[in-house]
Amino acid sequence: MNQMLNPNQTVRLLTSGSACTVEQFLGGGGQGEVYRARLNDQDVALKWYFPAQATLDQRAALGTLMSAGAPNTTFLWPLELAAATGVTGFGYIMPLREPRFKGFIDLMKRRIDPTFRTLATVGLEMANSYLHLHARGFCYRDISFGNVFFDPTNGDILIGDNDNVTVNGTARGGVLGTPRFMAPEVVRGDVLPSTQTDLFSLAVLLFYMFMVHHPLEGKKESAIRCFDLPAMTKLYGTEPLFIFDPDDDSNQPVPGLHDNALTFWPIYPQFLRDLFIRSFTDGIRDPEHGRVRESEWRTELVQLRDAILYCGSCGAENFYDSVSLSQSGGTLPPCWACGATVALPPRIRIEKQVIMLNHDTQLFPHHIDETRLYDFGQPVAEVSRHPSDPSRWGLRNLSSDKWVCTLADGSVRDVEPSRNVPLAVGTKVNFGRSEGEIRL
Repeated sequence: MNQMLNPNQTVRLLTSGSACTVEQFLGGGGQGEVYRARLNDQDVALKWYFPAQATLDQRAALGTLMSAGAPNTTFLWPLELAAATGVTGFGYIMPLREPRFKGFIDLMKRRIDPTFRTLATVGLEMANSYLHLHARGFCYRDISFGNVFFDPTNGDILIGDNDNVTVNGTARGGVLGTPRFMAPEVVRGDVLPSTQTDLFSLAVLLFYMFMVHHPLEGKKESAIRCFDLPAMTKLYGTEPLFIFDPDDDSNQPVPGLHDNALTFWPIYPQFLRDLFIRSFTDGIRDPEHGRVRESEWRTELVQLRDAILYCGSCGAENFYDSVSLSQSGGTLPPCWACGATVALPPRIRIEKQVIMLNHDTQLFPHHIDETRLYDFGQPVAEVSRHPSDPSRWGLRNLSSDKWVCTLADGSVRDVEPSRNVPLAVGTKVNFGRSEGEIRL
């Protein structure tokens, strides 16, 4: 590829007038090329448009985004326009993605193997970020594999390609989406991308992430002999059918072809499966009212994190599912990885939340303070083992506040910072803004 910019070339930022030095070509796409550049002793990313893409409309759209500012810190948002002497068109700078962030293709090809906790955190962060974007009146238009990146160790995310973002309801040209991720009504050509179609694309990306499979590719897809445009339009647009539709099994996964879906679907608790069922049944039949909102995904994905428990035999992550537990008379399903019996750990109920108290469990402000929902910054408590008696476990106060603990015998004592609450049945902990009770 003949690169439009060269190493050590200087481009000028149009608002601040600052000089930015091109360092390295990173890659190209349909719209332009991306470079690593240096600005005021900091690394930034510089996107430069191909001449055909460097339109007045694109420039005006970027101006709107820059004036509005990023919805939150996960977006690699356009910061400032750039121009270069002797080079046609323009570009813009944005934050540079760190090497620790990987793409969804790495997950699909199993080049990385994040934990279920990490995946739940990625999903939570995605739902939260798109909620912030949509609340600002914007539509992303192209939620798909290529635009979201995550740290496989902790679930931090970054969202790229934000120059495709537009004010909701104003998209008249440009990106319609990525095949397999577009809402059926966009595939059919009935509507243009909107926040409502973003919700469908988000659900597809989440399903891919948890099931490593597409939600509409089952028996009907396996019967297609020529996967051309008419076939794709039928499968994803005119006759979409969820592979786990509870009322129609004509597109169910085929053993030997769709084993990822068949393996992963029963692992997850019913409350998560119910959201996917709604997304790809009601969400297809009634796009305006049937789709799962970002706020619902956010709530349930926090619950998914809290529902994780470990197999005592192989250490695999399993999930606490109150529906399955009640149906089985109080017995958890065997471990999905090794088939061993899974024992319930102690758990704490705080208001409507139930959190498994595993050896590595931490509580966050989200859990104990309703004024700080979805705050998973610094932990306020952690499960810890007694230093001299490894058979005794407690919940250590990591906050700067004093708790009040009521033991099962009715005795009351203060729990100062760095002190422990015993993990004993019936123990109640007053965190200040909420109260929790430990159960077995």
